[in-house]
Amino acid sequence: MFNAEKVKDGCVQWIRDFFEENGKGCNAVIGISGGKDSSIVAALCVEALGRDRVIGVLMPCGEQADIDMAKLLVKHLGIKHYIVNIRDAVDGVINSIPFELSVQSRTNLPARIRMSVLYAVSQSHNGRVANTCNLSEDWVGYSTRYGDAAGDFSPCSHITVQEMKEIGTLLGLPDVLVHKVPIDGLSGKTDEDNLGFTYAELDRYIRTGEIDDEKKKERIDYLHRINQFKLELMPSYNPEI
Repeated sequence: MFNAEKVKDGCVQWIRDFFEENGKGCNAVIGISGGKDSSIVAALCVEALGRDRVIGVLMPCGEQADIDMAKLLVKHLGIKHYIVNIRDAVDGVINSIPFELSVQSRTNLPARIRMSVLYAVSQSHNGRVANTCNLSEDWVGYSTRYGDAAGDFSPCSHITVQEMKEIGTLLGLPDVLVHKVPIDGLSGKTDEDNLGFTYAELDRYIRTGEIDDEKKKERIDYLHRINQFKLELMPSYNPEI
């Protein structure tokens, strides 16, 4: 059985230990999307470090339909925040490249520019960038390499979506943030539409190995296999071996 209080308390202490060893007195810098993951990571950092050491960065690309959710989160936590619209940066890169970018390149470009923004804010505010991925997303590679998959510390990469929801509720976050339907913010589709299975099905399979649909099992196994490289350090040649 998942003990949300034990895991939450352990994660809070882990964040404190990380900052003690890797940036004593530094601030946590978090990209705030308005979804549950960034909301929960921000709330964990507030509990670990205090709201004065947590900075939220909202990064719409032009118009963002659910930006009110991100504003609700920073107001609820009482943290300092910045709004940086990345539309001009995205368009500038696209217009400067002398060929037509692939659909996948266009889809992932905003995530990589957002990470650049987070590091710019972080370096100017004595910060460490929080990775907001969870175990379920990482399991099937549902993240952008050097985009939202990047960061200096990752509080929730071993916690599934269902478990995240329990922690979010325990942290006292507004229900609308904890249970908001996850949308990638890039393709306009929900995560589950893109993946072809629900997070509930995925989480059950991760934790128990059980799944009712063999085709979904095959797809999960395939995605897990081909996306392992995203979770590994960059391969490097060592002439001494």
